Amino acid sequence: MAYLDELFSVAGKTALVTGAATGIGRMAAAALVKAGASVMIASRKGEDCIKVANAFNGLGAPGRAEGFAGDVSSEAGIAALVAEVKARTGKLGILINNAGVSWGAPLESFPYSAWAKVLGVNVTAVFHLTRELLPLLEAAASDADPARVINLGSVMGTQPLADDAYSYTASKAAVHHLTRTLALEFAARRITVNAFAPGPFQSRMTAFATGTDEQAKHVGGHVPIGRIGAPDDIAGATLYLCSRAGSYVTGAILPIDGGQSVQHGLTLFKE
Repeated sequence: MAYLDELFSVAGKTALVTGAATGIGRMAAAALVKAGASVMIASRKGEDCIKVANAFNGLGAPGRAEGFAGDVSSEAGIAALVAEVKARTGKLGILINNAGVSWGAPLESFPYSAWAKVLGVNVTAVFHLTRELLPLLEAAASDADPARVINLGSVMGTQPLADDAYSYTASKAAVHHLTRTLALEFAARRITVNAFAPGPFQSRMTAFATGTDEQAKHVGGHVPIGRIGAPDDIAGATLYLCSRAGSYVTGAILPIDGGQSVQHGLTLFKE
């Protein structure tokens, strides 16, 4: 195996990606399968996950995928998902906590219920699922090759930007802080914990703004680099953090946002 291939290899690793039937989760899962990993794809819509897994398996890639239903919106749902994963594997080298929800409404009418729902899926489930899968993560971990956890944050969790999604932006800031906390606690267990902080990508959640090429181009015009994110942007970040190349990285909040996290409208002396 060439040096570059070995450095970024995930061949033979077993992964779980939640919410991977669409969007960023699907992009990450596709990268892992194409790079030789065995990937479990779980979301509330089990039939969609099976279809995605079959599509991946039809690529002729060195990895493989299996899809099934998994609902992280309740304690019982997480317990069922953990049981399903344990029935399929005795060790888990990669966990990508991608499942998430959002809620948009004007400040004056933003509902009380939107806080419990969004924080429950975006934050509570990340903590609870990761904790319940710790035995499988530890079984896959070694000094030379730690187990990996990647949580899905957002550029909205790094910037004071709501866009009527008050509970979502707060939840993603919480994901970032939880990521750093768990990174420190899990280091001795040989498990790294990092987070993606993506900017705009095409997904089911952002379809209202990026669903067409014209919309995507318009949104991309607000990004310093001049475009929205593409699948390879997620693929590269995933393979970096999950391979030997990223084995010494933990507690990082990785911006995948085309420069939005450093974008501002301030000027000091120039007009």
